[in-house]
Amino acid sequence: MIQRSNQPDHQAKIGDMPAEELRAHGHRAIDWVVDYLQNVDRYPVLPDIQPGDVRRKLPPAPPEEGEAMDRILADVDLVIMPGITHWSHPRFFAYFNSSTSGPGILAELLASALNVNGMVWESCPSVSELEQLTLDWLRQMLGLPPDCWGIIYDTASTSTLHAIAAAREALSDLNIREQGMTGRHDLPRLRAYMSDLAHSSVDKAVITLGFGMAGIRKIPVDAEFRMQPRALADAIAEDRKNGIRPFCVVATAGTTSCTSIDPVSAIADICEHEGLWLHVDAAHGGAAAIVPEMRGLFDGWDRADSIVVNPHKWMFVPVDLSVLYTRKPEVLRHAFSLVPEYLRTEHDEQVQNLMDYGVPLGRRFRALKLWFVLRYFGSKGMADRIREHLRVAGTVAGWVDAHPDFERLAPVPLSTVCFRAHPRGMDDETKLNSLNDELVSSINRSGSMFLSHTKLGDRYTIRFVVSHLRVRESDVQQAWKILQDQLQALLTKRGFK
Repeated sequence: MIQRSNQPDHQAKIGDMPAEELRAHGHRAIDWVVDYLQNVDRYPVLPDIQPGDVRRKLPPAPPEEGEAMDRILADVDLVIMPGITHWSHPRFFAYFNSSTSGPGILAELLASALNVNGMVWESCPSVSELEQLTLDWLRQMLGLPPDCWGIIYDTASTSTLHAIAAAREALSDLNIREQGMTGRHDLPRLRAYMSDLAHSSVDKAVITLGFGMAGIRKIPVDAEFRMQPRALADAIAEDRKNGIRPFCVVATAGTTSCTSIDPVSAIADICEHEGLWLHVDAAHGGAAAIVPEMRGLFDGWDRADSIVVNPHKWMFVPVDLSVLYTRKPEVLRHAFSLVPEYLRTEHDEQVQNLMDYGVPLGRRFRALKLWFVLRYFGSKGMADRIREHLRVAGTVAGWVDAHPDFERLAPVPLSTVCFRAHPRGMDDETKLNSLNDELVSSINRSGSMFLSHTKLGDRYTIRFVVSHLRVRESDVQQAWKILQDQLQALLTKRGFK
């Protein structure tokens, strides 16, 4: 039997960090954060290390005795920082950059201290109620109708998985929740539709939910990389004729490659006529709807059965926070709700227990950071910042269009510019792809900025994303100069000019 001791020294050995030590190191950590964000542009954006370099600096086994916090914090600078890709750097133009903010950081600190679990209302009422309130605020900011009900997950991949699971559950005549999808002779092949440029997370969701790759049909895009509604309608008709049952269409409002926006209204017409679930992936692009004059780009998304928008992409909320809106929360709930006796409470008939609307049982207090950010910046402040990103991206697109050795490869509906180097006299596509690959790699290796790429058709395409909270026009001007100088250096190296 374990003997308890009331001796202070024993408690010190088995308890938490003493309060005054936490206070002292907490102040030091906040100072570190402020200094880092103020001086982040002094770091190379991409670390100059090789795989395994970080791990080799650390012991292979855990410490037997606890270590001093001074030493742990020192190792952040000595070991961790040399391996950090600085997403908070103002010349991080890759992917869809997630830039955190002061209010979001403070909220994460408080959420970590509270360490609550919002699985049911009773387990932490503030988690459930603040989440619903904050998502209703965001709904209003996006111009979505009141019947859009929201819930927070971690990433868009998870939100999309839940949306397609709800689309499957909406096939009530197939009784998939009770009977499953295997060993059944009465279950037709089910199919989901999306454009050639839909995010890979959609494919993963379809695979995970048991439809297989054969459950996916990719619809071709037009010259501006938007799904073609006529092709979608034809594909649905062909599948029905062949005994395949369509059940879901995923439209994208801001594709990952080039932020093209599918004609959601026309797609919604088809889905309503065919009785199909419409999911809109607006994980990045949806934030632009906060800007009133941009809402026309999203015509029809209010008719979708579900929509995903990620505040951690373009709303300055720390990773991770993805929002799924749906006009049919009862279908989502029916797909996932399982309530064991130990989670039943006296309030169940009066509240929405968020655990009933998805796979996760445990739920972090993610809404706190969104609430902090929305309150601190306000809807106007958010719109002003996004509007400025749109303006700066338009400036970059103008530079590309005016330069004889660069070529824009896609429209710029949002704040991502897709282009490539195309020197005069070099028209071989293989050589152009090789040149642009080397251009991006050489720039990223230099640490001066960070770019990512895609392929549009067979063309290697540079993506330049302007959505960073700390980006200044001077950073973009510097980046454009780096691109021009590096291209000239590569052409000279290759003897081309």
